[in-house]
Amino acid sequence: MIITSLLDTDLYKFSMMQVVLHHFPAAQVQYRYKCRTPNINLHPYIDEIRQEIHALCQLRFNEDELNYLRQLRFIKSDFADFLGLFQLPERCIRVEYGEKPGELSIEVEGPWLHTILFEIPVLAIVNEVYFRNTQPQPDWEEGRRRLQSKMELVLTDADLIDFKIAEYGTRRRFSKAWHNEVVATLKSTMGAHFAGTSNVLMAKNHSVLPLGTMAHEYLQACQALGPRLRDSQIYAFEVWAKEYRGDLGIALSDVYGLEAFLNDFDMYFCKLFDGARHDSGDPFVWGERLLAHYQQNRVDPRTKTLIFSDGLNFPKAIELAKHFAGRCRLSFGIGTNLTNDLGYEPLQVVMKMVRCNGQPVAKVSDTPGKTMCDDPAYLAYLRQVFNLPDVTEA
Repeated sequence: MIITSLLDTDLYKFSMMQVVLHHFPAAQVQYRYKCRTPNINLHPYIDEIRQEIHALCQLRFNEDELNYLRQLRFIKSDFADFLGLFQLPERCIRVEYGEKPGELSIEVEGPWLHTILFEIPVLAIVNEVYFRNTQPQPDWEEGRRRLQSKMELVLTDADLIDFKIAEYGTRRRFSKAWHNEVVATLKSTMGAHFAGTSNVLMAKNHSVLPLGTMAHEYLQACQALGPRLRDSQIYAFEVWAKEYRGDLGIALSDVYGLEAFLNDFDMYFCKLFDGARHDSGDPFVWGERLLAHYQQNRVDPRTKTLIFSDGLNFPKAIELAKHFAGRCRLSFGIGTNLTNDLGYEPLQVVMKMVRCNGQPVAKVSDTPGKTMCDDPAYLAYLRQVFNLPDVTEA
């Protein structure tokens, strides 16, 4: 089967899940899958996808996996004990034919605490089932050639001494086997330039650093869980700080757009959090504005970390590294361009939270087309509350 361990997911799922256990154990949520790539026919593979998801729902954490999680400094003992009892509830996920030709409808609905681990492995399953049927004999040598050429861009550039990349590509990987080879190659070839991986299983198996803090769903859920909508972003950061006491201090900046983030990310948060992660909009504009924001709040930007992770490739990451060199700490999360670059068009698949406790939630992206909400009236209200521009989504 494709997924053979519940560790085969991104670290931020566990860091968010621990917050849910301690602060929002009764929250009910709904996730919805979407494929943004046009003209993809997944109908022939629906039974195969269902079988893989059925197998996923039989998995449990074994003692070796739990011991690995326990040694992560921020994992608390009661959370590890909870994971020892955990199993994904198959009753909470539905895989059906979608309304459009070739489209699948995948919905997850149930307790947030028990459904949060569905997203990443389900997306990995959809990708691998699709590619092993459409590309039964992959050109592995082409993939290795492409990977080598990317690494050489870094290794041969004397100006990139402090350049660090992390692998973020679980959800859109070509296959688990290729993902494993990519991580192994990065570790053996890139040396100190390789910061680690977001995938917990890969980190464990290859003895590299697992990386991640929070994702969009966490700040989205706080729209329904906080005291009032306008304060939901502040509330999300305060609850996070209460849970981790200064650890896991990278804030996600694009759930309401950069302007709203900077309005809420005051001097307290500037000093408390280690930095921020970029995931939509122009990365150069984002970086410049964030550095200026730190200076305005009497914080030395050179002590803070900027993480770039929006659809990056190596040339763009290198360009950003040179632009911001010496002005702050930098890291680059590269996903699809590492784990699904063998010469075939990757699938642009996502699974986003659309409701929490029966209320619509939304991400309002700085990149048109990445906003996701199933309630236009709520999206319009959210824009009004946060004074966001009304843009036409692609």
